[in-house]
Amino acid sequence: MWSFFWEPNPTGGSAEFGWVLKLTRVWVPDPDDVWKAAEITRDYKEGEAVLHLQLEDGTPLEYQVGPKANALPFLRNPDILVGENDLTALSYLHEPAVLHNLRVRFLESNNIYTYCGIVLVAINPYEQLQIYGEEVITAYSGQNMGDMDPHIFAVAEEAYKQMARDEKNQSIIVSGESGAGKTVSAKYAMRYFATVGGSSSDANVEEKVLASNPIMEAIGNAKTTRNDNSSRFGKYIQIGFSRHYHIIGANMRTYLLEKSRIVFQAEDERNYHIFYQLCASASLPEFKDLSLMSAEDFTYTSLGDNIFIEGVNDADDFKKTREAFTLLGIKESSQSSIFKIMASILHLGNVEIVSERDGESCHIARNDVHLQHFCRLLGVELKQMDHWLCHRKLATASETFVKTMSCQQAVNARNALAKHVYAHLFDWIVEHINKALHTSTKQHSFIGVLDIYGFETFEVNSFEQFCINYANEKLQQQFNSHVFKLEQDEYMKEDIPWTLIDFYDNQPCIDLIEARLGILDLLDEECKVPKGTDQNWAQKLYKQHSSSGHFQKPRMSNTSFIIIHFADKVEYQCEGFLEKNRDTVYEEQINILKASEFQLVADLFQDKSDAPPSKASKVNVRPLKTVPKVPNKEHRKTVGHQFRSSLHLLMDTLNATTPHYVRCIKPNDLKEAFSFDSRRAVQQLRACGVLETIRISAAGYPSRWTYPDFFSRYWVLMRKSDLMSADKKQVCKNLLETLIKEPDMFQFGKTKIFFRAGQVAYLEKLRTDKFRSACIKIQKTVRGWLQRIRYHRVRRAAIALQRYGRGYLARRYAEFLRQNRAALICQKQYRMVRERREFLRIRRATVTIQAYARGMFTRRIFWEFMLHHKAMLIQKHVRGWLQRKKFRRALDAAIIIQCAFRRMQAKRQLKQLKIEARSVKPPEKLNTGMENKIVQLQRKMDEQSKELKTQNEQLVTANASLGSEVTKLQKQLEQIRSQQPDGGQVESLQEEVERLREELQEAQAHRKRMEEEHSNEKLSLSQRVEKLEAENTLLKAEKDELNRRIQQQAKNSAAEESSASLETELNQLRERYQDLIKEYSRLELRYDNLKEEMALSKFQPGHHRNPSNQSSLGSDSNYPSVDKYVGETEDLINQVDKGGVEVAATDISLVMKLLIRVRELEAERKRLQVNLEKMEELAKGKGLEPKTPTPDVATGDQVYNIIKIQELETENKKLKNDLNELRKTIAERASQDGSSNELQDGYNLLLSQLKSVNEELDAWKEEVLILRTQIVSNAEKNSEPNESEEDGGLNSSKEPLDKEEALKAYHGLCESKKLLEAQLQTQTRQHRDELEALHTQIELLKDDLEKKQELLNYMSALSPEAKVDYTVQQELTRLTNSNLELKGMVEKMEKNERKLRKQLRIYMKKVQELEAQAAAHDVDQNKDEKNQMIRHEITIRKNKDFKGMLEYLKEDEARLIKTLITDIRPSTVSATVPCLPAYILFMCIRHADYINDDQKVISLLTSSINAIKKVLKRNNDDFEMISFWLANSSRLLHCLKQYSGEEAFMTQNTPKQNEHCLKNFDLAEYRQILSDLSIQIYQQLIKVAQGIIQPMIVSAMLESESIPSLAGVKSMGYRNRSSSMDTDADGPTSYTLQGLIRQLSQFNSIMRDHGLDPEVVGQVARQLFHCINAFTLNNLLLRKDICSWSTGMQLRYNTSQLEEWLRANNLFQSKASATLEPIIQAAQLLQVKKKTSQDAEAICSLCTALTVQQIVKILNLYTPLNEFEERVTVSFIRNVQSVLQDRNDPPQLLLDTKHTFPVLFPYAPSALGLEAVHIPASLGLDFLVRSGPAPSD
Repeated sequence: MWSFFWEPNPTGGSAEFGWVLKLTRVWVPDPDDVWKAAEITRDYKEGEAVLHLQLEDGTPLEYQVGPKANALPFLRNPDILVGENDLTALSYLHEPAVLHNLRVRFLESNNIYTYCGIVLVAINPYEQLQIYGEEVITAYSGQNMGDMDPHIFAVAEEAYKQMARDEKNQSIIVSGESGAGKTVSAKYAMRYFATVGGSSSDANVEEKVLASNPIMEAIGNAKTTRNDNSSRFGKYIQIGFSRHYHIIGANMRTYLLEKSRIVFQAEDERNYHIFYQLCASASLPEFKDLSLMSAEDFTYTSLGDNIFIEGVNDADDFKKTREAFTLLGIKESSQSSIFKIMASILHLGNVEIVSERDGESCHIARNDVHLQHFCRLLGVELKQMDHWLCHRKLATASETFVKTMSCQQAVNARNALAKHVYAHLFDWIVEHINKALHTSTKQHSFIGVLDIYGFETFEVNSFEQFCINYANEKLQQQFNSHVFKLEQDEYMKEDIPWTLIDFYDNQPCIDLIEARLGILDLLDEECKVPKGTDQNWAQKLYKQHSSSGHFQKPRMSNTSFIIIHFADKVEYQCEGFLEKNRDTVYEEQINILKASEFQLVADLFQDKSDAPPSKASKVNVRPLKTVPKVPNKEHRKTVGHQFRSSLHLLMDTLNATTPHYVRCIKPNDLKEAFSFDSRRAVQQLRACGVLETIRISAAGYPSRWTYPDFFSRYWVLMRKSDLMSADKKQVCKNLLETLIKEPDMFQFGKTKIFFRAGQVAYLEKLRTDKFRSACIKIQKTVRGWLQRIRYHRVRRAAIALQRYGRGYLARRYAEFLRQNRAALICQKQYRMVRERREFLRIRRATVTIQAYARGMFTRRIFWEFMLHHKAMLIQKHVRGWLQRKKFRRALDAAIIIQCAFRRMQAKRQLKQLKIEARSVKPPEKLNTGMENKIVQLQRKMDEQSKELKTQNEQLVTANASLGSEVTKLQKQLEQIRSQQPDGGQVESLQEEVERLREELQEAQAHRKRMEEEHSNEKLSLSQRVEKLEAENTLLKAEKDELNRRIQQQAKNSAAEESSASLETELNQLRERYQDLIKEYSRLELRYDNLKEEMALSKFQPGHHRNPSNQSSLGSDSNYPSVDKYVGETEDLINQVDKGGVEVAATDISLVMKLLIRVRELEAERKRLQVNLEKMEELAKGKGLEPKTPTPDVATGDQVYNIIKIQELETENKKLKNDLNELRKTIAERASQDGSSNELQDGYNLLLSQLKSVNEELDAWKEEVLILRTQIVSNAEKNSEPNESEEDGGLNSSKEPLDKEEALKAYHGLCESKKLLEAQLQTQTRQHRDELEALHTQIELLKDDLEKKQELLNYMSALSPEAKVDYTVQQELTRLTNSNLELKGMVEKMEKNERKLRKQLRIYMKKVQELEAQAAAHDVDQNKDEKNQMIRHEITIRKNKDFKGMLEYLKEDEARLIKTLITDIRPSTVSATVPCLPAYILFMCIRHADYINDDQKVISLLTSSINAIKKVLKRNNDDFEMISFWLANSSRLLHCLKQYSGEEAFMTQNTPKQNEHCLKNFDLAEYRQILSDLSIQIYQQLIKVAQGIIQPMIVSAMLESESIPSLAGVKSMGYRNRSSSMDTDADGPTSYTLQGLIRQLSQFNSIMRDHGLDPEVVGQVARQLFHCINAFTLNNLLLRKDICSWSTGMQLRYNTSQLEEWLRANNLFQSKASATLEPIIQAAQLLQVKKKTSQDAEAICSLCTALTVQQIVKILNLYTPLNEFEERVTVSFIRNVQSVLQDRNDPPQLLLDTKHTFPVLFPYAPSALGLEAVHIPASLGLDFLVRSGPAPSD
């Protein structure tokens, strides 16, 4: 709480007057933590000397205050303002508040970026953070600087946006001390520009810009005690942009390379990285000639005693450096030269210089290996270098002297040479990098990134620190003036009266350094003196500047001086200033290097004015008199002078641009991750100008609120009448004038209210007091309500107890009466049961006796009836057999006569035809060709069938004659028996016949016994089956119960896992496939763009290449060429013969199918012709044989009988199959029909049919037996010789004939016995099958009964209206099922019919081709007649079959495409059938298919696809047009499937639609092309829709107040003054949730109106909802100001509205709602409690769709909007992290906004028939001819 009554000073620090009450929180100084928090324990009055405080740890403190002691302490900000994104938003602006806010954000929230007005403060975390990915760049792109959390990307976006809007160059100034992260910040800023402003060409300039970083880090960065990758030079990179703001090039300028590091490194430091990288890669083959060793063995790389950096692999970094060189276009030879120079520097450091005895001279050891390597690598002479390393040349006006050097002088000269070589190589590399990044395109604007060293102060400060601090003084001056100018512009823009703010101006300090006779001038003057020293220069400084306020002389030193900089006092040691400023290198050594044999080494030191040396002259000509060479002007410039010039140029560049500032802070010197040292941080804050920004802001009105934000935040302090006012600006003025009495504490601007420091805190106190009083009132009311509820609850409980007690007594009495009545009833019932049992026992005995008696009499009657019935059956069958035998004989005789006569006529006609055929001329043979052959085949087949019939008749006649002879012989045998009645042989035969008859009777008796046993067995089996059925029913019930339990257990685990895995795999495959399609479409679009550029370039002069006119999808056809295959007909026919028609059909075109079919017909014709010729030869052979009965005739009879037997067996099999089908039909109808009576009637009818079939089967079997006996008898008769028929012969053969007849009869009886046994077995099997069928029928009836019982129970529970509805529904279901069955039967028949028609059409086409060939030789008249007949036939066929087709001419194709695709607009066909263009295109395709014109089909499809692509390219941002063509493309794809003729796509067609299927072509390949095109259009549709709704998402979901007065508003500080934000009175454009929903509804209505499939509409909704979820969640994760409880409530309401919209539009099943799960859980996370461990576990179980990083980030960002909410503690966040540590979430913070779900176009056939499509006249398609009857309008 705040308790104060004082007016703050202009800086917002301590009180100037007034008094302070207890419990006020303040900041007090501390030697360790800089500032400590404390609380006042006693009231303080003005004038008291002691302020009583208590620290946070409870320690009391007496703080001395007064004019001579400390001032009043700084006040602390309220907790609600702690952790603000912008330091200027704090109510009290002072150093402890800034330091505490940075500490809280860095340690508790892990936020490394914080705004401080226009400055971005970046604290080095010393840890890799996942906040620089592509998704983060996407999230910040296009956002205002104050809308998102502070980030380097926000500053980069601000610069990019201002460059594009204001068309003014920008600069980003990144500063900080070593180890603060300047290089990394600059690198990320350049990466942002490379990503957002990528080059539009293929030059990949952005990649080259980024590739320069590894090179510059290798040659310019080194390890220091403060930083492992410290930049030892300053650089300013200008990134150039075109008019379209794409990167076109870059340029780099460097400042003050630390050359001294080449020859000296402090302890635990390293030289530049490139040297260690070279040594680490010394083992590579290409570096063997460099003679490199370990870095420990070189002097220049081992001075720091530590050559390694933890976590850095120098060899890997060297590979990256070489790759960067290659990417920038530096050749391998140049790279090799660079590495040679680097290696030579290392060898130069190892050259050993030995001092002579006199100490005035020195020499290099003989055969020094390192000197040899140095000279070899640089290509210079060894002797000269050996000499001039130890000597120097002195030139006077008259002569030149060569002087020896001491050992120390030689070492210094060697080191100077090494530094000079490295500096020139550094400049050469920078120059070539700039060449690689240079572009010839005109630069429109640029953004500069300045990565320069921050203010430095060490124990020993030398020339480098002086230059660095000088540069920082200049930058601080520019920064102060820019901040002051912004403050001034803000006040002027808002019409706020202002006075000049007195801010620190460091111009005197800058004049001290760079003015005339300043420090740099005196230094340059001393350098020009021949014997100038550092001591002399120091004395001049003391003498010249002792009176300056910024210059001091140290008390204890005469060789150092102190400069009072803006940040701190710095003492500089004068030693080495002159040497470093001169940067002296002896000219003789440079001349040796200029004469190097390596061009690169010579170029490094070649003056621009010098001409290249002539290599032809090898003679050194020495002049007579040595003339001293005039030193180069460039050499006369000192380092200080050069640095001052480059610094002035840099400041001019920065002043001409709009600057943006990034101040990097190093949190500690130990490089520990997320460790904050307050003392070090305060030093850097003071040095980098952040506190100066705070001071300037606090001097005026630091807190600024817009009128709407102020009204939304403090409306609770207003009266009700003010809330109803429409003028919110006036309401805010009235409120402030009432609350704050001092008018100077605030000012009213045009759009904002300006407050002095502390006033916002006062308003927050008033707001909190208002809320507190409201809370007390609410608590009072709620507590009273709770007490009333408790009283009512107690009263109700007492009444309930009384009621239950009285009820208990009443129930006990009623129970007593009930028991008495029950006893009486039990007695009565027992007596009744006893008497009834006795009666029933007597009754059962009587009924049993009657039943047995009646059964005995009934069985007797039954057996008598059965005997009569069997006798009648025997008589019936015998009489029938006799009559049939007589009829068959007569029939056979008639047939034989007819066959003979017909054969005679056929032979005559055949001879006549053969004669005519031989007389026909050869040309007529060719003309008739195939037609004559077909006619011959048909005639030969007819003749063969007639001959077969004739032969059959002859066989029947022969059998009849043989039968008549047998009867004659039998009559003669009977006559002989009557003439010789007493013969013993006859008697024996009679006995044998009697015996056979007895055996037959025994067999019949045995058969009866078998039938009885069969019936008994059948009865027992039926009983057994009933028992088994009962057991089976029980087992089935148990099995169903177990299955149900198992399924319930496994349903939720296995099914979900398997389905999830399968769906995941399927989605991955679809994603890969659609990514390929997306890449393909991108490449195709790229190709089209290039083609258009080439087309445009044709109008320019000069030679141009012609682009290719064909693309991958733009070719005329995807099918092979027909002419090619026609030329290879024989090969393809062989392929068909080898692999079959089905195999070959997948590889050849449609024309080859026709050729193959013709070939098959020709082969079939040849085979039939061969068979016919064989039959003719056989018939001729038979015609020449005599008609007298011979063994050949017997053989023909046997053949005939065998054929007859085979036919009978075949017929028997057919009958069995019919029987099985009838049984199956019975079972199926039993399961389908509803009435059991109907079932029984149908079964009885089928059973009677079954019996009749069995009787016919028996008759067939008897005929088979008779035929077999006849075959045997005929064979034996034919074996006997036909001799004379004399009486003697007859008498002599009587005995064997009788014996043979007896044997025949015996064999016949045996055969009949076997036949009976076979019949018995067959009957047994039939009975068994019938029994099984009956069991099956019983089971089906039981199932049907159970179903009907369940239906009856269900019907009984329904209301009368529901019963009627249910009955109608059941009847509809039954009719639908029967209709589907009938459709299936019809489809099968139609399929067969189509196959036959197709074969006939192919055959007729072949015939027509042959006729056409033959007709070429005929007369013109015959040709005209045939053509007329063909045209007439085609016309008839058109009128008959061409229905649902559109015919067009080939030359009208372009007109059709233009009218139907290119020029059509969705509005022109809005009143017609959806997807009308798709239907029209398919009807044209169908006509081309019908006329078998493959070129027309291919051309139409290819042109249509290309035209659709062009239309979509032209309208690439029109959602309605893209949706229109997505619907038409998918509908055309569905039509190609629906009418393809494939059975899988024909199941849902009507018969009429099946008639319209394609006949000749398989367009599966074009279906795939259309599918890919649909996917491309879908992706384009998603891209356009996302682009439309993307600006609306954040405003609608997070910022608009769907629930009024719910969201609180916090001050946004200086960020509200961002120049990138709209500054109009109305504010920036905002979107509401209703606007977003209206846009989604518009998308949905457009897609529905265009006839897009509902499944695809659902997928579009799912993708858009994923986009909404991703952008909303990403914005929530990057904005601290909206992570509050009220935002969670608002967000949950908004998501519920979106879900309601899905339900209202029938899209809830499209999985779109599931994509909102992360944002729903984020909203719940903002609303739940966040205190205890139970809350942490609840959060972990709740947020399953969020990753661990996202959960922790939201908890860190959670911000209370008032004091009644509590901030999430660090311990709670750590607790949540420990619970979530087992999760294996991906290490990503933001969602991928570019993720695309795999799209699927499910098959959706159209119910609209093609013949019903109406084409409006407005389309102008009158050139299309409808080939079928048009529908009536």
